[in-house]
Amino acid sequence: MKNLLFAVLAFLSPFAVSAQFSLSGKITDKLTEQPLAGASLSLNTGFLTVQSDASGNYKFPNLKVGKYILTVSYLGFKTQQKPVEISTNTTVNISIERASLLADEIIVRATRATSRSATTYRNLDKAELEKNNLGQDLPYLLNQTPSVVVTSDAGAGVGYTGIRIRGSDATRVNLTVNGIPLNDSESQGSYLVDLPDFASSIDNIQLQRGVGTSTNGAGAFGASINVQTSTRRDSAYAELNNTFGSYNTIKNTVNVGTGLINGKFSFDGRLSRIQSDGFIDRGASKLKSYFLSGAYYGKNDLLRVNVFSGTEKTFQVWNGVPEAKLNGNTDSLFRHYYDNIGSLYFNTADSLNLFNADQRKYSQFLYPNQTDNYTQDHYQALYSHSFSSKLSANAALHYTYGRGYYEEFKNSQKLSNYGLQPDVVGGTNITKTDLIRRRWLDNDFYGTTFSLNYVPDSKLNFTFGGAYNQYDGRHFGEVIWAKYASNGNIYDRYYEGTGTKKDFNTYGKAVWQIGQLSLMGDLQYRKINYSIGGTDKNRTPLNYDVKFDFFNPKFGLSYQLNDKSSAYASFAVGNKEPNRDDYVNSNGSKPPKSENLKNVEAGYRVAGSNFNVGINGYGMFYKDQLVLTGAINDVGESIRQNIPKSYRIGLELDGKVLLAQNLSWGLTAAFSKNKIKNYQEVFTHYDVNFDFVKTQVNNYASSDIAYSPNFVGSSEISFHPIKNAEIALLSKFVSKQYLDNTSNSKRKIDPYFVNDLRLNYHTKVAGIKNVGLTLLVNNLFSKRYVSNGYTYSYVYDNRFIAENFYYPQATRNFLLSLSVKF
Repeated sequence: MKNLLFAVLAFLSPFAVSAQFSLSGKITDKLTEQPLAGASLSLNTGFLTVQSDASGNYKFPNLKVGKYILTVSYLGFKTQQKPVEISTNTTVNISIERASLLADEIIVRATRATSRSATTYRNLDKAELEKNNLGQDLPYLLNQTPSVVVTSDAGAGVGYTGIRIRGSDATRVNLTVNGIPLNDSESQGSYLVDLPDFASSIDNIQLQRGVGTSTNGAGAFGASINVQTSTRRDSAYAELNNTFGSYNTIKNTVNVGTGLINGKFSFDGRLSRIQSDGFIDRGASKLKSYFLSGAYYGKNDLLRVNVFSGTEKTFQVWNGVPEAKLNGNTDSLFRHYYDNIGSLYFNTADSLNLFNADQRKYSQFLYPNQTDNYTQDHYQALYSHSFSSKLSANAALHYTYGRGYYEEFKNSQKLSNYGLQPDVVGGTNITKTDLIRRRWLDNDFYGTTFSLNYVPDSKLNFTFGGAYNQYDGRHFGEVIWAKYASNGNIYDRYYEGTGTKKDFNTYGKAVWQIGQLSLMGDLQYRKINYSIGGTDKNRTPLNYDVKFDFFNPKFGLSYQLNDKSSAYASFAVGNKEPNRDDYVNSNGSKPPKSENLKNVEAGYRVAGSNFNVGINGYGMFYKDQLVLTGAINDVGESIRQNIPKSYRIGLELDGKVLLAQNLSWGLTAAFSKNKIKNYQEVFTHYDVNFDFVKTQVNNYASSDIAYSPNFVGSSEISFHPIKNAEIALLSKFVSKQYLDNTSNSKRKIDPYFVNDLRLNYHTKVAGIKNVGLTLLVNNLFSKRYVSNGYTYSYVYDNRFIAENFYYPQATRNFLLSLSVKF
């Protein structure tokens, strides 16, 4: 690791020292002529960004001879661009005008990190997102950021996808949209398939790794993703984006906007649909969404109302491919599933499907409507007011209505499990039946968020904010068809459960500038009341009423070493409540405890006119982390249990360098060690009738945390052969991952190295602002790999059985997009 770090720094050093001249000056308020501290300045090379100091001074050191565009931005002021020609040391003083309208950036300011923050983050703007937004789900647009691993159930990035950051899955990643939580309150996951093509309505994203700054919603145990949707565009526009690709993938998007009307109002809209057959057999997706936004801009006020919705229908490919099937081991598949338990088929059609389907495309389910169906409607009202240049406030009201179900055919189900009486047919007592069931989730999520920002002078910055949100969920199941219905009626509910969660948090943040040193404090208090009632899917009564009071302090410092480099360090505490399944599956025998995380981050940032590099080291130390141990409850449900101690330590690199005028290289690398101390694996013994016999415990002094590769790296080499054209090679390497916490080499995901090729060209045509053509070739070299899986082990009839299931990803495939902007 040390040798690689030195090699990278040595590689970058020639680019840092080859520059010769500097650009410096002072930024002032045109009206008052007072200096502006913290103004952001950037050059059109896209690498170096600096901020003005307490006296308004800035400096770009070591610039090559040439022509540049200098951009100056400051919240509450008009963004200004100025051509600059460098042939010697140059001084350019700029006075910027106050904006006549409040800027949208104020909406997310309270939860964002800045260049002086003592945390690690990556900003992605609209232009960067658009490059790869050809129909794949949002996690795929974050794939080139540090420590990120993405996966797709259907194998091609459309439909259900997943993201892990530093080994933490989506239930541990806080996701907000305009400061409003998007994570489901009970499962704590973020199901972006419910909002297809959402990226087409996003202006920018900030991804913070680790605990990050205080925000609203679920606790950030791996990262937080802060999304800002569409912002003001002064001119009217219309855009058409159409994609066609492998597996009959189609994406159609229409974007329209009025621009600024009478200098005060704007309206924007989007309509999208995405369809794909998927790489996996019957892994189809039918997705639709829309986004509407209207805004009023005043000198001191901003009111924006967003209404957006998404509907998804995806065929269930959740179960993965059995290892024996994936490896083409027919004998093993036959012996295991036929001689032993027959768990993957019940009739001739299932058997033929299992043995005859393509080994990488096998899907277990044959019922034609084995689908997941869900719709989410979101309503946001965002208001910002600037009392003065020193004081501003934000408030938001929001409401989300979600409803949907998944439908599945089930063989040979016990009538008693559905509240049905035994039936008698032709003198035969019937206790089991084939049936079709739907399991529903309807929910309402509503609340408010708020923040107040006070900047008394250039050395102090105070932020006070928080949120109150409430979730009301309804879980119920229906039998819509049964071969033997007994006393049942269509749409009778065989279980009904409820969940109510009230979540309040408030935080205070302060930044104090002392010369080149910035000191930061961030204190958050979060109070949660969560109650679960009714019955669960096994018709077991539920009665939980739990309360949590969390205190999450964060402290840090950042030091500006010189004009182009800074160092930082921070300490943060995070707390996280268990999710619904943790309570429901525990059956009340041993209620789960909340999790605690202590997070240390330390890093170094350096930037020049032709490169920027960030190096970050971290330690994440967990107490009572909830993990799957192999334990099950009395109805066979897997239970997550608290483990006393576990940790993640790592080193991350995020850099970009301009190799030549038309050639750049972006690189990320993440090395980590992810361990559980004194782990206990639990597995169950069953007899030949699959009745419980006993449990067995295996002890491990130290083992790897599941789904936590020790190395994740990415590379993006971008070449511009002619104006407005790009050829880019995107590469991703993920090292070995274990499927459980035992570090067992027989339960793992093999390492993989995948390359994508992106070609795009943009031009103007008479009457059309831009015509863009993009070709994305995924998995260019047709690598056969899997990116996700799961395992479970047990003893059956005195034989140890470990069942591994995997999610194969598509071999070489393409997406071809045509965008037209008017």
